[in-house]
Amino acid sequence: MTKILSKEPQYILTEGKPTAVILSIHDYKELLEKVEDIYDLKELRRMKRMKLEFRPFEEFIKENA
Repeated sequence: MTKILSKEPQYILTEGKPTAVILSIHDYKELLEKVEDIYDLKELRRMKRMKLEFRPFEEFIKENA
């Protein structure tokens, strides 16, 4: 089993330039959640701009029965 001695991200360099990062699984999952939250907020803002259309409930029932 590999142990990481540092809790900070570890950078992989290629020819002296950063090309990859090693994160703890906890930090990786946290990052994914933040990205998902940003996407969700963007989608909610888009939906708020959409025009709402209402129709009778009975019409909905007929179409989806």
